Amino acid sequence: MSSDTSILLNRVFTRNTLREIVEGNYSDTYATAIRRYVTDPSGKDNRQLISEIYSVLRKEYRNEYFYKNTILNKLLLGVHKPTTTTALTEVAIGKSKADFVLINGRAIVYEIKTELDNLDRLESQIANYFKAFTRVSILTSEDHVDALQKRLASSPVGICVLTKKSTIKERKQPQEYVDELNKDTMFRILRKHEYEGIIVKHFGALPDVSQFEYYRACKQLFFQIDTCVAYTDFVTILKKRGQIDVELYRQIPYELKFLVYFSGFKKDDYRRLHSFLQQKEVISCTSLI
Repeated sequence: MSSDTSILLNRVFTRNTLREIVEGNYSDTYATAIRRYVTDPSGKDNRQLISEIYSVLRKEYRNEYFYKNTILNKLLLGVHKPTTTTALTEVAIGKSKADFVLINGRAIVYEIKTELDNLDRLESQIANYFKAFTRVSILTSEDHVDALQKRLASSPVGICVLTKKSTIKERKQPQEYVDELNKDTMFRILRKHEYEGIIVKHFGALPDVSQFEYYRACKQLFFQIDTCVAYTDFVTILKKRGQIDVELYRQIPYELKFLVYFSGFKKDDYRRLHSFLQQKEVISCTSLI
């Protein structure tokens, strides 16, 4: 696949393009993708057009978005429920960013390695993830399975495979590993109101210090909590981040589930997107790609 094609496909399924569609009812990137990947767009609504563009990802270019959208649909919406389970993405952990974190009764970090990726940074990423979470699994393509099974044979890290039929199969179950949990790493992930909630739970009040000293004082109190107890509170509080309107979210097409889940949609956003998906008008434009 040409670099121009990959650039275009990577741009279509992004929050920026989604926001352009929702707020302005038009996107140059989306219009260009229609002309390039849809044979006969006439008479088709935007829901159909998006589905046909997405099929190019499935058949020819399984990029990171395809993996993320698949794992969200298969695990969060297929195995679990958005009412009882929370998904996070791009969580900064040390010098790494967790691609996908699924939190139910427990939390699992999924590091994605597509067929387009190499495995060069894998060990450092895993090491960072275990500072904040106790279970880590690699979601990868069939191309990387043999290499990963050798590299992770004695590791607590699990391995999941996104098959050519777009199903997810677990090849190696992740094992709980608590030895590297680091309270400083966990604290840095938490937002102010989140670590304040944990501190009040354990100490009954927040530190009475100046604004300049406040962050450090809160961290010192957090450090006094037993590591395993702090981790349990950490996961519990992170689970509360996933707040979506479940009824409105059910109406979102499969292809856009990941984007909408992490876009902070309000009722008006759902309404505008629903209206756009029903439209059949395709406005021509000059390609930017």
